[in-house]
Amino acid sequence: MMRLELVKRPQRSALFSVLSPFIAFAMTMIAGAIMFALLGVNPFNAFNVYFIQPVSEVWQLHELAIKAAPLILIAVGLSVCYKANIWNIGAEGQFILGGIFGSIVPVLFPDFEGPLVLPLMLLLGMLGGALYAAIPALLKTRFSTNEILTSLMLVYVARLFLDWLVRGPWRDPQGHGFPQTIQFGDSAVLPELMPDAGRANWGFVFALVAAIAIWLMMSRMLKGFEVRVLGSSPRAGRFAGFGFNKMVFFTFLLSGALAGLAGISEVSGAIGQLQPVISPGYGFTAIIVAFLGRLNPLGIVAAGLVLALTYLGGEAVQTALGISDKMAQVFQGMLLFFVLGCDTLIQYRIRLVGFAAPKLEAAPKLEEAR
Repeated sequence: MMRLELVKRPQRSALFSVLSPFIAFAMTMIAGAIMFALLGVNPFNAFNVYFIQPVSEVWQLHELAIKAAPLILIAVGLSVCYKANIWNIGAEGQFILGGIFGSIVPVLFPDFEGPLVLPLMLLLGMLGGALYAAIPALLKTRFSTNEILTSLMLVYVARLFLDWLVRGPWRDPQGHGFPQTIQFGDSAVLPELMPDAGRANWGFVFALVAAIAIWLMMSRMLKGFEVRVLGSSPRAGRFAGFGFNKMVFFTFLLSGALAGLAGISEVSGAIGQLQPVISPGYGFTAIIVAFLGRLNPLGIVAAGLVLALTYLGGEAVQTALGISDKMAQVFQGMLLFFVLGCDTLIQYRIRLVGFAAPKLEAAPKLEEAR
């Protein structure tokens, strides 16, 4: 009988490490073409609607920036976690808590206006995301709980908490019973970059600044070196005097703060109020963005734009071709699958090995048994 075995390569291919995201994207396109053909849709027409038409006009580029901003902000924070071999899967919940904390000012103090309102909201949003991320960090360092499970389960707590708020104590009394807060005042709305051209706001600028700042930290600062050492060899990090528990808190608080900033930027910019759902799944899609960008903050900017396009494309094929907008999630899932598959084959090679079936020993003779 034969079986497959993964054998670690002595050295990773530098060329294929660079080409891996492009290979994964090409394979996603091939799989997408087959999927569209099975649905009875011309693949070339479908790709035109999915990838070209959503960015054919200036205002559509603004919509792309709106979708990309939270993905980039969240993904650059997650990249630091994953570089340290710490797995924060709950950025979606931290995004929601950032939106909730940042909305405290315009919802509970609607008469408070002025230039301090928006900076205070952004700081509260970052604080909310960081505090929520500190929960799985504390559980991991004190009780050795699995951060993947705890951070993921907290996402559903955050979603239910938001739903309770907008249907209960924070619901707009003049909102005709709809589950939503009051509309934010002018002082609490994130300004648009070019109002005459489209809706893109300063959230995209925050994303670019965060990407550059994290890139500088990871490539030029001691903290980035500490992250890389502890991620690649925790034992070497301990010998160097780097504390693993401190790193757990640092990475969770940083990624949570950036996810919270993304949350309040989305609420105060694109939405303008709290609703039962403020995210189409940015926190989970950002995981794909982080790996597609090779955990490099500058690569994440490009990956964020690509994944943002899948959201716009999903809406476009629903309108133009009558295909479910869930197609965006299918493309994102296939892209993640192929990215991880390519990365696995870069680090390991597949080997067919045979193994002999165990031989059954002959039953002992009756005389020997006696």
